[in-house]
Amino acid sequence: MLTCRTIKSLTQCLKGYRAAGLRVGFVPTMGFLHEGHRALIQESVAHCDITVVSIFVNPAQFGPTEDLDRYPRALERDHELCRTAGVSLIFVPDASEIYPPGFQIYVEPGPVAEPLCGAFRPGHFRGVATVVTKLFHIVQPDVAFFGQKDFQQCAVIRQLVRDLNLGVEIVTVPTVREPDGLALSSRNSYLSSADRERARCLSQGLFAAQAAFQEGERDSQRLVETARAQITEVDQLQYLELRDAGTLAAITGLVERPAALCVAAYVGTTRLIDNVLLTPPPTALADHELELVSHVINRQATAGAEEP
Repeated sequence: MLTCRTIKSLTQCLKGYRAAGLRVGFVPTMGFLHEGHRALIQESVAHCDITVVSIFVNPAQFGPTEDLDRYPRALERDHELCRTAGVSLIFVPDASEIYPPGFQIYVEPGPVAEPLCGAFRPGHFRGVATVVTKLFHIVQPDVAFFGQKDFQQCAVIRQLVRDLNLGVEIVTVPTVREPDGLALSSRNSYLSSADRERARCLSQGLFAAQAAFQEGERDSQRLVETARAQITEVDQLQYLELRDAGTLAAITGLVERPAALCVAAYVGTTRLIDNVLLTPPPTALADHELELVSHVINRQATAGAEEP
């Protein structure tokens, strides 16, 4: 496994792989890797000839009052996880390598970034879209892997790739969870033991709504209220919303197309996000809707302990 800290050295390392016509998989991360990241890496290793992982805490996606300085970092441990998972190359740039002096150009992600987290973290997805665009140009992967837990981020990146003709296949990998259902996140390390216990109510609420949907409930308001009735231990509920799985448009009335039930809440001082997919039976879906969710559904079927 090779480690590159500059764009120049990374480009040199990748030149031979590209000359050989190898399929390059890419997993962008902010480090402090956990089993959720391992799942992304394993998908890449299984479907690509080489796997590149970037470890970069992107300052452009943090607001002025957010946790950039205290975001958890454990580079030595990250290297070991990457090595044992089969990563070929790690890219670990400094901020000045990605945003050199005089940097001015940012990518505006548009309406898909406005609801949900975008309403509470202004500028966040601008930073995400900018760094992902730069990383895609630097690495030039064939496929990039992202986690379903960051559902809106995945939607932003799919739109980015379509609109800017970036030519990268985007694969969404189902959320990896603790045995009690809590979605894995680097920010879980902030939780006290008491807050960690309370945080379970997020997935419990989402799973309750998902179970009601699977049993035939289609009324969007009742599904949201089913989840809300379980999410009682948080300190601040920012949003709990049903959104179209493709466009992120708000869903009212009946859920008749693939939807994501998304939540963001503070437990103590830690902001957590989560979601579940609500997917009508395949016979009820149009071809484009089947294409949208098929890769996630297929991976859920083989994901073992992933969300139901």
